Amino acid sequence: MYLKKINLKNKTALVTGAGKGIGKACSIALAEAGANLIIISRTKKDLEKVSKTIRKFKSKCTYYVCDVTNYRQIKEIINKQKRIDILVNNAGRNIPEHFTKVQKKNMEELVKLNTMATFNLAQLCTIKMLENKNRKKVGGSIINMSSQMGHVGGPIRSVYNMTKFGLEGLTKGMAIDLAKDNIRVNSVCPTYVDTSMTKGFFKNKKFKVEVLKKIPLGRIAGVSDVATAVAFLASDASSMITGTSLLIDGGWTAI
Repeated sequence: MYLKKINLKNKTALVTGAGKGIGKACSIALAEAGANLIIISRTKKDLEKVSKTIRKFKSKCTYYVCDVTNYRQIKEIINKQKRIDILVNNAGRNIPEHFTKVQKKNMEELVKLNTMATFNLAQLCTIKMLENKNRKKVGGSIINMSSQMGHVGGPIRSVYNMTKFGLEGLTKGMAIDLAKDNIRVNSVCPTYVDTSMTKGFFKNKKFKVEVLKKIPLGRIAGVSDVATAVAFLASDASSMITGTSLLIDGGWTAI
């Protein structure tokens, strides 16, 4: 047999920002592939809904209401877990502002969430992964949710660019440090994805036309496009892939 399957049976995955959009889709996709889930978000109602869906796939699911920038609380949550095999570092956001008009508080908020919290979660989950004495054999996978804006610049996105380019560097550095323990680290870099958040952006028809012009495939991504890529990187089907980016951008960065 040459075709490796996406099989996550007996694996435990932690997903942040799991209540909506991409995080929700990734959580459900991992459950479809057989993983048990630990999901984190700031909204209990959203987590309850996602948890119910996950359990339909006969997967276990534990959820925690938490702001990932709260280091103490995140550390408590991770430390109480029996095991973690997969981390999907998904929580993040953008506050579009022209470079000359970036407000200091907004810049600090984005750095705190997109960079510092991502680093802290990855470090804490790695330490938990390494508690498994069999880690080198069973492996581990960390997937950082980056963006096409971690590879190219964009208007009114200088701070977002800064955080996502930094995340790309973090991914590569982590991959080198953790390779000896067979913990792989990669990033997923979507273009604009069809979520409740982007629906607001695309109400501006001019903006939508401009975005689609930059995507050779002529369409925005669906959450399943991103979730499938995450499930692939989480599984042994990608066992020789680490320290790289999987661009789900319809060709945006190829131009």
